[in-house]
Amino acid sequence: MLYTSVLRPLFFRLDAEAAHNFALRGASLLAQSRLACRAVERVLARPAPRPVTAMGLTFPNPVGLAAGMDKNGVAPLAWWAFGFGFVELGTVTPVGQPGNDKPRMFRYPAEAAVVNRMGFNNAGADALAARLAAQTSRHLRPPFPVGVSVGKNKATPADRSADDFATAASVVQPHADFLTVNVSSPNTPGLRALQNAADVGKIVRAVRAVAGGKPVLVKIAPELDGDDLRAVLDAALTEGVAGVIATNTLSTATRPGYETGGLSGGPLRALAAVKVAQVRDHVGDGPTIVGCGGVATGADAQALLDVGATLVQIYTALVYEGPFLPAAITRYLP
Repeated sequence: MLYTSVLRPLFFRLDAEAAHNFALRGASLLAQSRLACRAVERVLARPAPRPVTAMGLTFPNPVGLAAGMDKNGVAPLAWWAFGFGFVELGTVTPVGQPGNDKPRMFRYPAEAAVVNRMGFNNAGADALAARLAAQTSRHLRPPFPVGVSVGKNKATPADRSADDFATAASVVQPHADFLTVNVSSPNTPGLRALQNAADVGKIVRAVRAVAGGKPVLVKIAPELDGDDLRAVLDAALTEGVAGVIATNTLSTATRPGYETGGLSGGPLRALAAVKVAQVRDHVGDGPTIVGCGGVATGADAQALLDVGATLVQIYTALVYEGPFLPAAITRYLP
């Protein structure tokens, strides 16, 4: 109530990216104190224990923070304090890059949606690895799995994409519990062209070779469908992926009325459920499926779990519902 009635109107007076950065700075400050984070988790968030075992990891609950919110790993402990059961940092590239020109993030309140065209803005794999190592040494590592999404630099030619993914993965893997191959963002030119069996197989093979035995997942676009979807899944499974994240944002290229970029939030809710069901139907019971897209309530999360997801992720709904949404979802789940 405090967030939606007081804080959200104040945030919405800011540009969407400025509000994002302001919230992230607040979370990073909280993450500097384990005592403060524990107090927030126990007194304010109060997540219900809903442990899940998947990919050889134990998640205190199935609700995770999707990649994109904390690209540079500045606040992992704060995400635990707010009630999340895991976090995915990044997407991180081998070399830091500024991303696309601003403005590059836009709200659509009537649909509880966001469009972004950030373009993998991040400080680079070395910076993320150093920050995570420092958090470990200062006992600021959260007591849940921390994943890292890896991608390629914008300037890297398509035929060297696998090298970029492997380079980023090799740098961050000592500090990650799982790695995600992101070939599905619509905001890096040519990236989605890698969503074919040959390239996905090559990239997954390269990442797994440097992953140190950590689970590797692949994140797919919501537009990937039919035989193309099945071919990509088969290639990824052949190369030993532990799971699939379904889905990334929806390209607005053919959707009038939106800024150019990737659409997330409410408009993806139904499509995410369809995609999770399609993936589960094809891969069977073995691989972990992480459902992502439009989750804003406990019922939304349960709907993805019901059609085959093992875990779920949220991001856009935090903009509209506030930081304690994950804890509220855990209290809804059976």
